Amino acid sequence: MSLRPSAKAVSNLMRMVGSSCSCPAHANTVRPGCATHRHASATTPRPEYAFEMATSTIRVGKGATREIGLDLANLKAKRVMVFTDPNIAKLHPLQTVIESIERSKVGYMVYKDVRVEPSDKSFQHAIDAARGYKPDAFVAVGGGSTIDTAKAANLYTVFGDAHLLDFVNAPLGKGKPIDRSLLPLIAVPTTAGTGSECTGAAIFDLKDKKAKTGIADRALKPLLGIIDPLNTRTMPKQVRLASGLDVLCHAMESYTAVPYYMRGEAPANPLLRPAYQGSNPISDIWSFKALQMVAKALPRSIADPDDTEAQEAMTLAAAYAGIGFGNGGVHLMHGCSYGISGLNRSYYHPDYVTDHPLCPHGISVAVTSPAVVEFTGAMYPERHLEIARVLGADTANAKMEDAGAILGDALRRFLKDLGVPDGISAFGYTSSDIGALVESILPQHRVLKLSPRLTGAEQIAWILERSLKNY
Repeated sequence: MSLRPSAKAVSNLMRMVGSSCSCPAHANTVRPGCATHRHASATTPRPEYAFEMATSTIRVGKGATREIGLDLANLKAKRVMVFTDPNIAKLHPLQTVIESIERSKVGYMVYKDVRVEPSDKSFQHAIDAARGYKPDAFVAVGGGSTIDTAKAANLYTVFGDAHLLDFVNAPLGKGKPIDRSLLPLIAVPTTAGTGSECTGAAIFDLKDKKAKTGIADRALKPLLGIIDPLNTRTMPKQVRLASGLDVLCHAMESYTAVPYYMRGEAPANPLLRPAYQGSNPISDIWSFKALQMVAKALPRSIADPDDTEAQEAMTLAAAYAGIGFGNGGVHLMHGCSYGISGLNRSYYHPDYVTDHPLCPHGISVAVTSPAVVEFTGAMYPERHLEIARVLGADTANAKMEDAGAILGDALRRFLKDLGVPDGISAFGYTSSDIGALVESILPQHRVLKLSPRLTGAEQIAWILERSLKNY
């Protein structure tokens, strides 16, 4: 086992790493007023002053999936397109959905070709199928990959002439706003992690750019999310782990994101206010509660697949975090993960039945979390110490300047005890890959801009280098 530097050593190092601009606006904070970086306009732009909360209607309860046919009938749906993946297609959650739809005598077709960790090609295949079927409602039965694929199919069915990149986040896509209502989408999650049933985001691999990107707009959020603990009983251990770690990081990043009023300029039109707005008083409540739930429930869920109380707690934690980060946003852990998973060429994670190399999203997010919090701890150290306490750290005599290092060490213990792979080197990456990873991560403007500290190539490289090994 390699020796880790002390908390004090890490704190000293992080004070040396960061922006070269020493003005108050960029000295470990984000404030308007830096003369070097001020907007070029003669008129000072109005800083953001408002935030919005948008989430799906959520129905929670054992057996609630059986109501979905009535929901579709109430919507007067005649042609429902049901999305799932080849694995869930064989299991009881889909069977329950189909039986309910048939009882309500609603017409439907099942699309079973969802790709775990979707790509632009798999999105386009689903979009083409939806455009051909011309549904009047959508149902997604599966994890985040399935729900995100259904969101994309819904969007590009309504905008039938649009190109895939039209709504994809800039700079990889055109980032057009969605200016009209989509068709009803009901999400039935079968994992406890992504929170996609609550959010307006759809993530995929853009293969020719070797990058993970997505579409983020409130209009994408499902009309209804059905959180039925019976649907998560079939999750293999590693799927429980990966999806649970995604919840953890959603909550941590939302809670430590730059505040909404420091994000930048207010939009000229409310339609242009981003879905990921920065930390705010309402997202904070949901995210911190999710953190508390994950810290207790995830280790139990991994240790005992029959611990139904822990499994049910994780389904709620996923939704809580989804409400939090769906409006507050995520930052560096997710930003780095998109490069890590997007450039993976040889790693196959256990328990995932797939025909392509796969580093599960939650795993790729979690492996950089210790280094990320060491970097961000200089901003909002109180919040970093709060999270450390939730994870079991003794912070009674902690100094504020050590907050990031203390939380980093708490995360390493938590991840190691859960059996998370030991850093990005476990996926085959070495120091020689850092440059390519940084290039893949830098276009993730949507999330990088929510970091509480200014982050460029040098800082991302530091995080990745430190994340090669965690234990």
